[in-house]
Amino acid sequence: MRASLHFATALLPDGWARDVRITVQGGLIAAIDTDTAPEESERHAIALPGLPNLHSHAFQRGMAGLAEMRGTGDDSFWTWRAIMYRFVDRLTPDDLAAIAALAYAEMLESGFTRVGEFHYLHHDRDGRPFTDPAAMSAAIMAAAQETGIALTHLPVFYAHAGFGGSAPGEGQRRFIHDVDGFAMLLDAARAQARALPDAIVGIAPHSLRAVTTDELAALVPLAGGAPIHIHIAEQVREVEDCLAFSGTRPVAWLLDHAPVGPDWCLVHATHMTEAETAALARSGAVAGLCPITEANLGDGLFPAEAFLAAGGYYGIGSDSNVRIDAAEELRLLEYGQRLARRGRNLLAVPGGSTGGALYRAALAGGAQALGMAAGLRVGAAADIVSLDPDHPSLAARSGDALLDGLVFAAGRDAIDRVWRRGREVVTHGRHVARTTIAARYRATLARLLA
Repeated sequence: MRASLHFATALLPDGWARDVRITVQGGLIAAIDTDTAPEESERHAIALPGLPNLHSHAFQRGMAGLAEMRGTGDDSFWTWRAIMYRFVDRLTPDDLAAIAALAYAEMLESGFTRVGEFHYLHHDRDGRPFTDPAAMSAAIMAAAQETGIALTHLPVFYAHAGFGGSAPGEGQRRFIHDVDGFAMLLDAARAQARALPDAIVGIAPHSLRAVTTDELAALVPLAGGAPIHIHIAEQVREVEDCLAFSGTRPVAWLLDHAPVGPDWCLVHATHMTEAETAALARSGAVAGLCPITEANLGDGLFPAEAFLAAGGYYGIGSDSNVRIDAAEELRLLEYGQRLARRGRNLLAVPGGSTGGALYRAALAGGAQALGMAAGLRVGAAADIVSLDPDHPSLAARSGDALLDGLVFAAGRDAIDRVWRRGREVVTHGRHVARTTIAARYRATLARLLA
């Protein structure tokens, strides 16, 4: 099927262009013409490439807001994790599909068009494998298919509770594999992913505390050139435990012991020395930043300014899905740096737009991390976001000023439509199946939280 969309202005790989006609065939961009009349094309105002969401735990959308009750001691990531373990105990594949569908619909509504699903919920509620080892992966893929979002699926290898190969805890029973069992899961997930258009299946060693050196070495070849993601240096305690075990900090240890390169994404990497920051940038790996979740969990702030100065690449993700808003992730990334440095416009080049710098960096880094082509270009999937030109925060703006208005003022309220492979999945800011998806989600949560 062939169709064409005409935009008064569009952000293309080489900059903003006017009167842009994008021709779509078979879900891909077949042609891009600039300074051209609309002719018979469907007409819209402002086109952006959809953003990649490089890090999501979809099931955690179901517990958004449930961990905001102060405990009797100091609350931290570790107390939040205990609540998460109790929630995850209850989920069936159908529950996961219902929760993930709402998360993915909300991602599309906020301008994300591909998600990297860092998926570690594998087994049944008693910890035994399902007959189909990828039953929970199938639920994720069903949600992606229902909503239309592109999927980079990242099955997680998780074997231990802490550094040195310590035995997993009871709360981790649904996550655990040995290397052979994980390889079987990966084969099954890859077979299932063939039913989705342009799906990618990579791998995700959960963290250095969850894998041993030998296991990590055995896992890397299983990626087969697909993306490799890992949580790292998210929490101070993790850094301290790594130092106590190995004498080395997590990022330094990983760079010394694994072939980290452009196909890797180091998620969070919050607590790094100057030397680690520079070394990560030199590796070509992407830093996976999730500012909303990192703020919610009290993780700390990534050294973004120093990382960019060293030539590093980053993308953004929604992680715990406590709030799903691509523009807010970008805004909070910049605002965190401003609060720490007591300055403004820290992640832009001199004389440049901060919104433009954030959007382009997240687009390029996220695309690299998820194994996709970045931007609106011939041959790429027709994953397009249009903005509402009547939104007050976009009034009288053009070029990168539109991105400044989107990121720092309008947020997701400015998203008008989203096309995924040329199919309109968001209309006037709402996913086309939101009513059905939200009703199923509410029924699922009512039962799970009863």
